Amino acid sequence: MRVVTAEEMRRLDRLTIDTHGVPSLRLMERAGQSVVDVILERWSDLARRGVLVVAGKGNNGGDGLVIARLLREREFPCEVACIARAEDLSADAAANLERYRAVKGVFTEVPPNDLDPLRGRMKDKGLLVDALLGTGLRSPVEGFLADVVELMNASGLPIIAVDTPSGLDSDRGTPLGATIQAEATVTFGFPKAGQVIHPGVVYSGDLVVADIGIHPKAVAEVDGSLELLDAADVVWCLPRRADDSHKGSYGHLLVMAGSRGKTGAAVLGCRAAMRVGTGLVTLAAPRALNGILAGALVESMTEQVGGPGEEQWPALVAADWEALAERKSAVLFGPGVGVHASAQTTLETLLEYCRVPWLIDADGLNNLATDVSRLREARVAPVLTPHPGEMSRLTGLDTAAVNGDRIGIARAFAAEHRCFLVLKGARTVTATPEGQVSINPTGNSGMASGGMGDVLAGIVAGFLAQGLAPEDAVRLGVYLHGRTGDRVADDRGAVGLIASDLVDELPRTIQELTQVRELIRV
Repeated sequence: MRVVTAEEMRRLDRLTIDTHGVPSLRLMERAGQSVVDVILERWSDLARRGVLVVAGKGNNGGDGLVIARLLREREFPCEVACIARAEDLSADAAANLERYRAVKGVFTEVPPNDLDPLRGRMKDKGLLVDALLGTGLRSPVEGFLADVVELMNASGLPIIAVDTPSGLDSDRGTPLGATIQAEATVTFGFPKAGQVIHPGVVYSGDLVVADIGIHPKAVAEVDGSLELLDAADVVWCLPRRADDSHKGSYGHLLVMAGSRGKTGAAVLGCRAAMRVGTGLVTLAAPRALNGILAGALVESMTEQVGGPGEEQWPALVAADWEALAERKSAVLFGPGVGVHASAQTTLETLLEYCRVPWLIDADGLNNLATDVSRLREARVAPVLTPHPGEMSRLTGLDTAAVNGDRIGIARAFAAEHRCFLVLKGARTVTATPEGQVSINPTGNSGMASGGMGDVLAGIVAGFLAQGLAPEDAVRLGVYLHGRTGDRVADDRGAVGLIASDLVDELPRTIQELTQVRELIRV
């Protein structure tokens, strides 16, 4: 599903109105109607107790005036409290104020620094409509306007946000000062980036996307680089399996992972890769650990690296790498290798000599963070799968800054360093070197446990080994990982969910997605 920024939505509106001849008042009418439809479908009983539209002076307030008029025309009690004077309304809002007054609607101007009129109008209502600010907000909501927002939030009444919750940065999903906590948001045309990523997804409540008649030619003229993944987007990436195929048909993944005390990361990565259909998996790990790992991975092969008694990842140079790389179709490097000079030497070797698709995860990323500039010299652009802490080390930003602009930081890093990035977390973000960004809606809080990242790395690397392009491997991988976690949580509950649970459930989720693909094709 396409997702847009505030600027892209403004361009879509302007093209629809100015170039393709759709009157702005018609778009406003459709917007208001779409909100009314949602109110009557979900909250008609509360609406019969009374609705208060809290409006601003701009076109968001104009949408609110349409809503109020349409509700009154359907004989629902509705009033408007405006945080501006009537003479200060935008042209379209003013036109709709006249239409609202024609149905004898009550319009109360709320003067600056006096909440009493608003407080009085809220009394005994069943529902609030937030039509204050819209998607164009760039400065923090402070002062009297913040008092208005806080009064609405404290009312205990369900709040329906028009287009976006007032106070929410519609691009980054972060609150700009006081922010409306909506029960639901009816957004127009397309979801806005800030509404589908944390914490904006929480402020938005249930998100309803309404078609208000943005012209198809305008949509084609405005390039889009953001999407919210759904099953229909990723099922086409699933590798197809012929009846006469064999293990060699589905790739050979080399997993370079593990050290003393961190064997589990290697095991989870290998098992996840096998569970998504990789034909062959070979684990390269320190020699002294081979007995432990070979016993845990009866379906995988192992390669022993380093000298006798070696428990730490050794420094592999070009000749070592060429021996390991023979007949491999993809590489996963990093889970549990530790952060030290030998692992960094191995990473440098991979950057220079790896000629197949590859993925850097976990300790591999922490070793890379010592000199990120090396990424641009990689023979093959790798996939990176950092969590916010690892992303902090890669960028030099603190974790709060990373989480404050996940889309922007992921896109900029992937473009600057020529890599495919998977920024993990609630609503994982993927980015390509060309600036395409996907937001993944699957997954749940039960997946906040050790080993989940190792499973994701194995899934994505497994798809790379099977021949998927990196952008398809990461989109399918993150969606499958989260959806599998959701299946397990639905079956067993989120608390106590562990990484191994996901590994064992992966084939069922793949089967489910394959069935979705067949249904779409029919």
